[in-house]
Amino acid sequence: MLTHEYTHAYAAVDVQTGEIDSLILPHVNTHCMQRLLDEVGQRHTDAHIVMVLDGAGWHTSGELVAPANMRLLSLPPYAPELNPVEHVWDEWREKRFHNRVFDSLDALEDHLEVALHDYEIDAPCIKSIVA
Repeated sequence: MLTHEYTHAYAAVDVQTGEIDSLILPHVNTHCMQRLLDEVGQRHTDAHIVMVLDGAGWHTSGELVAPANMRLLSLPPYAPELNPVEHVWDEWREKRFHNRVFDSLDALEDHLEVALHDYEIDAPCIKSIVA
């Protein structure tokens, strides 16, 4: 019997510095997207953030509320490649997850956590990907 299990990585990247904030969440939906917005807003209270969002359904929900220090900027339809963090996902898939099979969802999440942490502490690498 084939069973599918899912976990999801959310991330926001500062294209000027390469700093990246990420969360591992159980779903892709408005509630989880709101958690990312709130987390980024709280981590960077002294910053004025413009969060670029592509046309994913959980990005376009009228229920999303930007934190006080954040403005949401929607990209045109069918242009997700204009979202800087999409280039980070491409890098992760190629370098960290290409042709990998995991014994369990926990093993995948452990690997994902290490990969995210490695990029969070390597701002120059992220900057080179998104700049």
